This record gives sequence, structure tokens and C-alpha cells, in this order.
Amino acid sequence: MKFGFRLLIQRTVLGFTKSPNQNRNLHISASRILGLRCAINQTHKPYPNWGRFRGFPVTYYSYNKPNYVADYSTTLESRVNEKNFESIYVQGGGDLGKTVGEELRLKGIVGSEKIESCEEGIGRVETVAEKEAWRLLREAVVTYCGSPVGTLAANDPGDKMPLNYDQVFIRDFVPSALAFLLKGEGEIVRNFLLHTLQLQSWEKTVDCYSPGQGLMPASFKIRTVPLDDTKVEEVLDPDFGESAIGRVAPVDSGLWWIIMLRAYTKITGDFAMQERVDVQTGIKLILNLCLSDGFDMFPSLLVTDGSCMIDRRMGIHGHPLEIQSLFYSALRCAREMLAFDEGSKNLVRTINNRLSALSFHIREYYWIDMKKINEIYRYKTEEYSTEATNKFNIYPEQIPHWLMDWIPEEGGYMIGNLQPAHMDFRFFTLGNVWSIVSSLSTPKQSNSMLNLIESKWDDLVGHMPLKIVYPALELEEWRIITGSDPKNTPWSYHNGGSWPTLLWQFTLACIKMGRTELARKAVEIAETRLHADHWPEYYDTRSGRFIGKQSRLYQTWTIAGFLTSKMLLENPEKASLLFWEEDYDLLEICVCGLSKTGRKLCARGAAKSQILV
Repeated sequence: MKFGFRLLIQRTVLGFTKSPNQNRNLHISASRILGLRCAINQTHKPYPNWGRFRGFPVTYYSYNKPNYVADYSTTLESRVNEKNFESIYVQGGGDLGKTVGEELRLKGIVGSEKIESCEEGIGRVETVAEKEAWRLLREAVVTYCGSPVGTLAANDPGDKMPLNYDQVFIRDFVPSALAFLLKGEGEIVRNFLLHTLQLQSWEKTVDCYSPGQGLMPASFKIRTVPLDDTKVEEVLDPDFGESAIGRVAPVDSGLWWIIMLRAYTKITGDFAMQERVDVQTGIKLILNLCLSDGFDMFPSLLVTDGSCMIDRRMGIHGHPLEIQSLFYSALRCAREMLAFDEGSKNLVRTINNRLSALSFHIREYYWIDMKKINEIYRYKTEEYSTEATNKFNIYPEQIPHWLMDWIPEEGGYMIGNLQPAHMDFRFFTLGNVWSIVSSLSTPKQSNSMLNLIESKWDDLVGHMPLKIVYPALELEEWRIITGSDPKNTPWSYHNGGSWPTLLWQFTLACIKMGRTELARKAVEIAETRLHADHWPEYYDTRSGRFIGKQSRLYQTWTIAGFLTSKMLLENPEKASLLFWEEDYDLLEICVCGLSKTGRKLCARGAAKSQILV
């Protein structure tokens, strides 16, 4: 372990105590401007395997890729027979698998027909697209203090104005992390989790105002400061939104961090990681920020526009489905990983109550199908009482004309947003797919969502999976809601563009629901184009036929999302580590109880009956 990294961890462990104020002091104890530092000897030669980070001198590091060749030593023959050859062939993969298979055939250990059958299997031999994707993913790796800590958002050598695409984003790194974990390379993910933890609540301001304690940055970059002729100092510099377009702080970064931590421990078996004092404190800081009391009456998380993957003005302020599904997942992850002691007992109780209320709220009020639309169509308004049917005073005239002809008889989905007198009927892919993954939706609702995607395949998948939102805002609606955003023109970018990175989440949802044929179909569509188009960030037009007009090429989460999808389909048992089954105990928890008059304030029985269908 290199000195800079060891020093960082020591500071973390020693700095955390039972006092919240002392936790805060830990995060701001270093320079409030330059960030975390470590000294680098520039005379040391860089290791050639990982990619170089654009914009600063190359540093040394000693991270090695797994050496599969070592697994096939001279004792290979003694460990192989006809029965276990296939698993070894799969483990080796690609050209190595061919070489080993041919050697074993010549030595008479296995027959040629066994080799041929393995070569026909899914994932046994890497395709040209997969080989290039792995090369590009490794070239996008960023190092800090001699260790890999993340991947660039995009790594296009022809891009002369990268803006913030040459930074490491927490949100963007998730598919990269999963790709490395599924490949058996967990060190980069561990480093990422620990280093971003040190940036939590770093003191940053916008107009002399600091964000709340526990906030995770949207991204970070690595800068170098020269110390003398032979040494430079590396600096981790986080961005909490003070430099972002729109100056919006990310709500989803902390949620993704918790979800990624669970994935790391589940896949690697390194449960000691989540038990660390600094990690436990980091989880609690994020939860305290999300679970803090406010003026809102709803269990859903109140956020501003542009605070998630859709990071520009798109009319999703309030309670967007994407954030609610990630919030629900993060709460379930945290409940699994928190050390249950006197200090966390009340927090776990709060989590359980919030999970129960949130699941009921989303399932009951966000769900849309033909039956529910017809109910809304006949709503009475201006109802006053706790027994009101139209609880949010939704006016039936809000139902858009496109929806009445678009919704299939068999199928439904979660609407994008719900607020007083407002329902956003647009279909948001990430929120719906992640509702399936996290079991925020009921099993019946989850199947209905996939039925809808299959029924509306041309609209939601088309020539490139998957539409981030459907339909696009157009004409006067586009001008008013987006503020005439020239990047979010109709059927482009976040306004109806197609994002290949959503493929891995769709694949995970399909595997969970036993609909892998849908995922395979989507992956095949993507593979035929992504390699030829140089891995774009997004695609434009209603059917996703054209590369986005401002789309970055060699977008890392496009590359990683494709690789993760392929590996999940090859190893569905690994997918089970990444999704959640229904928690029936939550249906027994009712935070409302009964009023003094004995009148029920929520329909808990209705929620339970939905599950059992």
C-alpha cells in the first residue's frame, strides 16, 4: 500500500468518533480548496496497463490486472477432465480459452466436440465489440496516489473541449464498478468508495452558502501541483454542483454510493468493508440528510429540478420517480449494512417506517394502467376530507391525449411525478426499471411494466435502447418547461433521447422477472451499432437512429453498461446479488395506526392484497 493512501485511511479511522461535530471536522480538516493530497515521484515509470488521465502528468501505480495465465500452469492437466472443462473454458474466456482448449484436445484430455460446443455458448468467446469495450474501459481508468480510483466520464481523444467529461462521476461510475466487480477486479471499486467517502461534505459554497452535511459530490477531478523538480502533489478536487451547469447539487450521488457499496460487499464477500467505522458513519450521514424532517407531508423525497441523471431543467422538480426508486433502494441497502447497536437502533426504526410509507405511496398513487386512467378520467375535484378519493386534487383535463391512445390494455407503469394538482404522465425509464429492481413496485406491477415496454418496443427501444423519457416535450411546452434549452430539443438528450447506459438496468430487471429474452433482444440491437458508432453518450430522433447532436463519443458508462449487460446475461446468478425481492414484513408496518376516532388513515390492507395477486 502506497504511503499517500495509507495516510488517508489512517486519518479517516482516527478522525471518526461518536460526536457528529467531530465527524464534520474530519471532512474539512484538510485544505478547503485543494482537497486531498499525496506526493508523487515523477521519476518513477508508470505501469502501462491502466489508461492515462487527460490533463495532468502521469503518475506511478502498481495495480495489476488478474493474471488468468497463472491459473493455467503446468499442473492444468491434473486439474481438468471432461466434466469440469466447460467451467474452466468459460473462466479463461476469449483467445485464452481457445488456446487452452486446443492444448487439452491435443493432449487427449478433452475431445474437439466439447471445445466446439463451448465455443457456441453465450459469452465463451468475446466479440469484437466486447474486446474493444474492455480496452476502452481500462484506458478510461483514473489513478490517484498510485491506485485506480474511477473512470473518466468520456475519453474521446478527439474532443478538444471536454468540459467536465474528463472528471469521475459517482453516477457514471456505477456501471463501470459493476463491470469490474463481475470481472473479479474489486480493488478499483473499493478505492473509489473509500476516496469518495473522504470527499463527503467537503466544505464547498455557492454564494457563501454550504450544502448539508452528508452530501456526496457529483464528481471529482485530479489535479497536480508541482512541489520541486522531481515531485508533484496530486489533489482530489470534488464538485458538489458549484461548478455544474445550473449549480444544482446532486441528490442521487449519495444514494448510488450506498447502492454501490452493497454491490461491492455482495459480489466480493468483503463484508469487513461495510463494518468500518468511517463507512458506517458515511452511511449514517447520507441517511440523516435524506431522512431529515421538513415541511413536506409525503414520504417521497422532495428535490429540485436537475438533481439526478436528468441534470437539466425538464420539469421533474418535486418528487420525481427516479429519485424515489433510488431512495427506496438506498434505504434497503443501508438497513442491511448498518451495524445494529444502540446508536443505530432508532435510525433502523426510522428506515423501516419510511420504507413502509414510501412503498405504499408509490404503489398506490404513481401507478397508471387503463383501469386507473379511467378512474382519473371520472375524478371529482375540490374534495375536502380524509376520505377523499381524489386526494391530490387532480383535474381530469390533465390526462394527455397521447396517453389515452398509447397505453396498452395489458400493461402499465409508474408516472414520472406527483404533486398537488399535477401528475406528470411521462414514462421515465430509469425510475420504472429501478422500481422493478428494488421491488418498490409489486410483482404484478413489475410484470405489467415489462409488458408495456414489450408492447411499445418501437417507441421505447427502437433502433437503440433505451428512451430516457417518453414522449418528448415539443413546441410551446418545450419552450416553457425547459426554458428553450437548445440541448434538450425534442427527441434529443434528456428530452426523449436514447441512452445505451440504461441497458444494464433494464437487463437486471428482465433477469429478475424471468424475461431475459427482452434483455437479449435489446443487447443485440445495441451491440450492432455501439461499436460502429464509437460508443456515443446518447442517440437522437424518435426511434434513436442518429447519434446525438452533442453526444460525446467513447462515453464510459455506455461502454460499461454494455459490458455489464453481457456479463449479467452470462451469469444470472450474479444478478440475484444486485436486486431485491419483496419484503413482506414492510406490509405489516403501519406508521399511521389509528386515529382517536378509530378511523383508518391509510389502506394497508389494500397494499397487502396487491402483493399477493
